This record gives sequence, C-alpha cells and structure tokens, in this order.
Amino acid sequence: MSQTDAKTQLESINAAAQELAQRRAKGEAGALLEEALRPKDFPQAFAIQQTIAQQFSAQGNPIAGWKCLLPTAEKTVVAPIYQQDVYVETAECPLYPSSKGLARVEPELAFEIGSDLPPRATPYSQTEIDAALGKTRLALELIKSRYQHPSEANHFDALADGLVNQGLWLGPELLTPAEIETSHFDLNVEIAASGQQAGETLQKAAVHPNGFPKAGLYWLVNFLSAQGIGLTRGQYVITGSYAGVLDLPLNQHCQFHYGDLGQFGLQFVAK
Repeated sequence: MSQTDAKTQLESINAAAQELAQRRAKGEAGALLEEALRPKDFPQAFAIQQTIAQQFSAQGNPIAGWKCLLPTAEKTVVAPIYQQDVYVETAECPLYPSSKGLARVEPELAFEIGSDLPPRATPYSQTEIDAALGKTRLALELIKSRYQHPSEANHFDALADGLVNQGLWLGPELLTPAEIETSHFDLNVEIAASGQQAGETLQKAAVHPNGFPKAGLYWLVNFLSAQGIGLTRGQYVITGSYAGVLDLPLNQHCQFHYGDLGQFGLQFVAK
C-alpha cells in the first residue's frame, strides 16, 4: 500500500470511528456509514472499533470488558465494553430502549480477570488463563445497534460498531462448585405486573453457543495478545448468549432464574 493510500485509509478509519463514537455516546442510531467509510474487511473494522476505544479512553471511559465467541470461517466476534456502561448488581439497569420501547438483553456468564494478562510473544495456556480468573457472575449483555436498520449492516459494519453492545449488567457471583453444568440451564424470567401491564413468565432452554462457556475466553486472551492488547485485573469477559436476544419491558420488575446457577432481579429504565 502506498503512503497516500495508507493516509487515506487512516483518515477513513478516524472519520468512521468519530461518527460511531458520537452515536454511541448519545444512544442514537443512523444510516449505514457512507460507502467510503464502511470497513471492507476484518482489519479495517477492528481498527475502527479500537479507534473508538482510544477516543473513549481519552475521555475517561476505558475498556472495562470484552464480548467474544469462538471465531468461525465466516466471522470473528470480538468487541470492547466500556466502563461507563457497566452496572454491578444495581436494582435498576439504565439502557437505551429499542425502537419498540423495550429493553434488549442477552443472558450470559461474565468471567472476571483476577490478575493481568499482558500481551506477550508466546500464547497463554488454558491453565495460565484459568489461574488469572477471579469471580464468575451471572450477567446480561445490553443490546442496541447504532444503525437504524441493523439487518442492512454486514458483519464488518457491526464489528466496527461494537457488535450491538451498549453495556453490561453484572449480577451475583456464581457460587456453585466447578463441576456444576454451565453449558446449559433452564432459563425463567418472571415479569411482574405493573399498572395496566399484566405479568408473565418467559421460559427458555438456555444453551451456550460454544458449548463450553470459557472457549471464547481462551481464544480472546491470545487473539488480543497477538494484537498487542492485554486484559487487566477487574475487566470482565462475556462469551455468548445462552438464549439469543430477549425483548423485555421497561419499569417492570424482572426476576431471572438461571437454573441451578442462581437468580437475580432488576428493572430496566430508559437512559
């Protein structure tokens, strides 16, 4: 690539990052980026995403976690979650509602990084990564795209925008023994009646998309290390939704039961 082409690409990455960062900060959605700014491949999309992270970090809003899945031949799932969008066992969970006025969330497990995993030349073993972990928490990923019509966005568009993540709600610590099954559980969400709104219960057979919940975490540590990015103590990693996206009402108490893993209650409120 010539110096001129490299400069043009860098300018495009910075312009795309600035637009998507503004949308995220305001909770707004817009059209797809103009064609010249849309990422054409994974490196461009990841560069836009990480440029947004640099902008937020400079504004006092650093990366506090990551979302990931095991990569496939079709796509790589990796995106940062920011400090100002993480809530720890709060009775109310603020978020930007969907166009239908609902809270969109995904039930997950969140793995705490208990000691730093800095980038290095050799890959980390699963044993080393396990030794660096702290708490595991029941969690909800908070979902919202910064595109008005997300179905029109391809994977690189979504990747640049942080893969529809708008935050993370961290619930109670998983206290069950290590041998307890975490690849699947019966998910129940009891939605309390409120005013004119009737109560209801959602029931789903929750199954982790990779089977083993830590699979994506093991991949993420070494993927980021290869990019010169470390994981630091206190960050959390989520590794895939057990039940896709749940659309839930605002301002009604929701009690989540993660089978034998635990339970928690909260209500969603609009930012």
